Amino acid sequence: MNTRYKITRLDKKGNPTLSLEECQSFFAKKSDFEYKDSFGASQDGVHMKIKGDFFMWQLEDVKIPFRFFEGKIYVAVSHPVVLEKTMKIARLLEANYIEG
Repeated sequence: MNTRYKITRLDKKGNPTLSLEECQSFFAKKSDFEYKDSFGASQDGVHMKIKGDFFMWQLEDVKIPFRFFEGKIYVAVSHPVVLEKTMKIARLLEANYIEG
């Protein structure tokens, strides 16, 4: 089972301060990320498509979605290397990463 993490930066009142525009600019400078306005998954012949703001990280032959939603970036961590990347992104954005 994957553990979900969120990357967030809060102001003094506890409001998220990450913006979609800031994240788009940040990830556009990363050659191993690509922006998508939806995420699709297929299993057992069933295809599901979720609309949203996704920054897809290319890890070998797998794409890992980092989803921006309401001032936070969410990612499901399935491997230690994904957690390492999550922690690095949080540091570069001067944000925190929190399980949940």
